[in-house]
Amino acid sequence: MKNLPTSFRLLASLMTLVVLFLSACGSKEGKVEGVNMLYGTESKVWKTDKELSSAGDKVKQTDTQEDERITFFANGQYNMASPAGTVNGKYSFDQAGKKIALTPDGAATSNSFDVVTLTDDKLTLKSADGAELRLEKE
Repeated sequence: MKNLPTSFRLLASLMTLVVLFLSACGSKEGKVEGVNMLYGTESKVWKTDKELSSAGDKVKQTDTQEDERITFFANGQYNMASPAGTVNGKYSFDQAGKKIALTPDGAATSNSFDVVTLTDDKLTLKSADGAELRLEKE
């Protein structure tokens, strides 16, 4: 078998490094982009991709949970819909602090979550006890 010239081996090594670098940079986990990623141009519907317990174990979703959807609107409103009913409310998003607060209509208190990931197609919320809800764009 004939050895490749040094320039080809160097080029192949360089291409491998570029591919590895781009793969590492392409990961969106842990990236929190602008608030418009939450609602798109006017609204965006999110559905559950995966739920993790505070211990990091995958939580099996019921059929009802798999049918739940949350829609965020550009005007600061949200709607959570499931076969059991709907909840409307307001949200506030602190991009710098990576926090979101959801306040259902008529409620005196809000539910706050850390925003671990927010991209065009992925949203990961973490509760105070460490449980995670990973959502994907519908």
